[in-house]
Amino acid sequence: MRAGPPQARISPEARSAKGCPVSGEAGNAVIDVHNLSKSFGNKQVVVDLTLRVERGEIFGFLGPNGSGKTTSIRLMCGLLTPDAGGGTCLGYDIRAQSEAIKRNVGYMTQRFSFWDDLTIRENLDFTGRVYAMANRRAAVDRALDNLGLTSRAQQLTGTLSGGWKQRLALSACMLHQPRLLLLDEPTAGVDPNARREFWEELHRLAAQGMSVLVSTHYMDEAERCHKLAYIAYGRLLAQGTATEVIAAQGLTTFAVRGPDMAAFAERVRAMPGVDQTVAFGETTHVTGKDAGLLERSLHEAIAGTPSRLERIDTSLEDVFIHLMKGATDNWGEDAQKAPDAKRAKSASAQ
Repeated sequence: MRAGPPQARISPEARSAKGCPVSGEAGNAVIDVHNLSKSFGNKQVVVDLTLRVERGEIFGFLGPNGSGKTTSIRLMCGLLTPDAGGGTCLGYDIRAQSEAIKRNVGYMTQRFSFWDDLTIRENLDFTGRVYAMANRRAAVDRALDNLGLTSRAQQLTGTLSGGWKQRLALSACMLHQPRLLLLDEPTAGVDPNARREFWEELHRLAAQGMSVLVSTHYMDEAERCHKLAYIAYGRLLAQGTATEVIAAQGLTTFAVRGPDMAAFAERVRAMPGVDQTVAFGETTHVTGKDAGLLERSLHEAIAGTPSRLERIDTSLEDVFIHLMKGATDNWGEDAQKAPDAKRAKSASAQ
């Protein structure tokens, strides 16, 4: 066989103009961003965020309220332009090709945003019109069937419970058959059974090759993710599998059971080796970095009492409470001074 003519190389600029990915999805990465930063006024809400999400992966994005999770998601899917940094989503440049990203991503917002006075079917049909879908009716029928909404298709959305609204929102963001789902606290305020069913659906989608980036406050949901990232006040503090995140902190945890645990916790907080105490029902988890020192302090604290001491595996919740204690609030006085100081230094250098 005779070789054909050589293939012309397309520059990144030309690929961007054509709406083509600026790069193939390197390896299996669907999100690959580096050093993303974003400020609003004097408040820096995302600081040097570097993140990579693989194909078929459920990636959990955790952090307290106001930590920058929603802003980070919007940066990664092209809804916001970063002040610094860059990268790709689905192979498209997040700065230059945001429209192409939007066509291939399903974004489930934190707040339910569909019309209460339309039926489930009407809301899905409207979403299909927004995407200018050619086979809209067939796509709506498929979405209704996939998430068990067919029997409720004519029900007014305003009469749905939280769990059913959640299903509608998920079916709507999947209507155009995206390659990536970005879910912003999708199960907030939903009962445990509805949350379990929702996560079973996410794992079914991931098994089919769908990639999912999901933000959550729930530790049981975090443990269902393939990988995790923890962000606090705009800064990424940890990432990896749940096992890797826990191991990286090097914490030792003891469970103490006995009477008057509130007084016990107050007493041991100032003892050597004790970094944090957290109440779990009738038990108090006591955590520290120095295992030997921590154990000696706890034995001293329970001496002569009926309290019992047991070393346990450090949980994700223990780790995230520990991380939060070391984080700096970006609304604090020092955080507000930092951007002004940085600008002043830049101006003096000019």
